[in-house]
Amino acid sequence: MGSTFAGRVVAAHGRHCLVEGDDGQRILCHPRGKKNSVVVGDRVRWSHSGDEGLIEQVLERDNLLYRQDEMRTKSFAANLDQVLVLLAADPVFSDMQLARALIAAEAAGIEALIVLNKHDLGAPFEQAWARLEPHRRMGTPVLPLGLKTDHGLDALHARLRGRSTLVLGPSGVGKSTLVNRLVPEAGAQTGEISRALNSGRHTTTTTTWYWMDAERQSALIDSPGFQAFGLYHLEAPELARLMPDLRATLGDCRFHNCTHRHEPGCGLRPHVGTDPASDPLAIDETRYRLYGELFDELAAKPTY
Repeated sequence: MGSTFAGRVVAAHGRHCLVEGDDGQRILCHPRGKKNSVVVGDRVRWSHSGDEGLIEQVLERDNLLYRQDEMRTKSFAANLDQVLVLLAADPVFSDMQLARALIAAEAAGIEALIVLNKHDLGAPFEQAWARLEPHRRMGTPVLPLGLKTDHGLDALHARLRGRSTLVLGPSGVGKSTLVNRLVPEAGAQTGEISRALNSGRHTTTTTTWYWMDAERQSALIDSPGFQAFGLYHLEAPELARLMPDLRATLGDCRFHNCTHRHEPGCGLRPHVGTDPASDPLAIDETRYRLYGELFDELAAKPTY
């Protein structure tokens, strides 16, 4: 093997990936061998192979997020500082989708940030904001945003500065608008990446790394749609400690292997549905219901 160079994967599609070197230049690369284990955000060593490059080594990852496709769980982004879950007052967001995203981030050791868009809608926004109260109580940052009026944009900028942030959100919440607002060159970059990867109409299914500044200190990683986060790499007994509101009550159960579902002497269940004004460990009933559904899903997952 000849000389190798350091780089970061900024886009990937099939067995093609675009690697950006420390000098900012980008080159089309292919993983060496048949197995494609490279994801956006990976730091790699690559070597020249004609006009293209070969990925010789994927360097150790700080963290890794997974997405779920039917019964398979696949990795899709690495080396993140933060996950931004963009929601909106309309359409109504899914508590389950939000919970999955937050649990996936917690399991990977990545900070999470919830942003609620469409501040201009008034009452629907207030209703959605109230639904997020359990997340604020358990310490997850929740920011208001109004992209039509730039409400909250400066505060969001401050949260993104100097960090690599994966942006997630269901359709209709303003994710494309947000990315284009924060990265004015995003459209042009997407076109260039599409041509480089020859992905054409598949560009919208490609997770892409964008720099927000010329110094390449702040990055947005845009991923299509709201990923069904793969949690099959987790075990059901791990779940409670990955939900901060439930984790705060752990340690007082009679049985060390308590599932917090039906066992006598559980230290968690007495806090479900209590008044937060009188119980600092109060657990929202919706959050506990989601815990039960996810616990059952992980307990019944297939083994390979």
